[in-house]
Amino acid sequence: MSSRRNAHIVGIGQTDLSFDSGRSPAHLAQQAIALAARDAGIDTADIAGFVPFPMGPTTEDLLPLLGATDVRFTAVPHLGGASSTAALGLAALAVESGRADYVVTFVARNGRTGTPIDQRVQQLAGQVFRRQLEYVHGMNTPAQWYALMCRRHMHEFGTTREALGTVAMTMRSNAQLNPDAQMHGRELTWEKYLSAPVIADPYLKYDCCLETDGAAAVIVAAGDRAVDAANRPVRIASVVEGHPDSADDIANRADIFDTGLTKAAPRGFRQAEMTPDDVDVALIYDCFTFEVIQQLEEAGFCARGEGGAFVTDGNIALGGSLPVNPHGGLLAAGHLAGMNHVVEAVAQLRGSCGARQVRGASVAAVTGWGDLGDGSLALLTTR
Repeated sequence: MSSRRNAHIVGIGQTDLSFDSGRSPAHLAQQAIALAARDAGIDTADIAGFVPFPMGPTTEDLLPLLGATDVRFTAVPHLGGASSTAALGLAALAVESGRADYVVTFVARNGRTGTPIDQRVQQLAGQVFRRQLEYVHGMNTPAQWYALMCRRHMHEFGTTREALGTVAMTMRSNAQLNPDAQMHGRELTWEKYLSAPVIADPYLKYDCCLETDGAAAVIVAAGDRAVDAANRPVRIASVVEGHPDSADDIANRADIFDTGLTKAAPRGFRQAEMTPDDVDVALIYDCFTFEVIQQLEEAGFCARGEGGAFVTDGNIALGGSLPVNPHGGLLAAGHLAGMNHVVEAVAQLRGSCGARQVRGASVAAVTGWGDLGDGSLALLTTR
């Protein structure tokens, strides 16, 4: 693909992250997209492609609100929380092929005041397992399902409570440097972390991500359009997705630690002609603390079984070898299904993050975790 057609992120936009937005998801989406268009230096009517999150406002909901009259490309990825990162791949395909000059991908949700999690998860794959084998025993939330992997990892590799807590404490500490984070101004101590109620053993309250009202949007354009962007464009070096074996079930998976990211990450680095050592800042989908540890391993930043030590040794802190989620992540900034991770990655590569800026960042990795182990990885760069 010629450099003229290489896909770039040219615009980012995010609403406030709150516990009660007082706005409909469509209104939130309109606001985020308008902010992203302004950031890109275009009008919302210039957007000719839409890649919405699978749970939320549709393209048709937004066309009248945005004044987009010539939409030529639409697509919807279905990977749960891995969809936001995977969506960049669909947007890139559209602009690189010439289907549309500008494509927006977005997440808009009232995750706190809208549809509760126990209803949202009923859209997951493998409902025959969920309804007949799990729900009847009260096992009906992601915290319970994913806790199985965490507890197994602790059993096999000696992963500690300290490692989980270090992730939680790091995310909360980062959020204190992000005035837009939901947990800004709410510091977390080890005492408070350890005394929190158990949600699903071994997960305590602060091992679990936030529920958030808000929206985020990203606009992608081809290289020949990116040169006209109002702000510094960020090149999409690669986007990949993967699905685990037995993607509809965790408990009966042959290798419970094999996820979509296990398969996708090597392809992503190979396509970008990079290695994990090239990454300056990582935006890891932190739905739960252990998932940061697991994804660091499966993406190749450390070996399987070594994620706990990697975290407790300080590597993921802002001053560490691989700063993770400088904005505070899903655990402390807000949960927009990972689209706010993409926004943060672009802001970091532009060098516009103030006190939480990772100095000299030129390569960012963004992971996505969805459903029962779907995975995605985007490598973004200003090189």
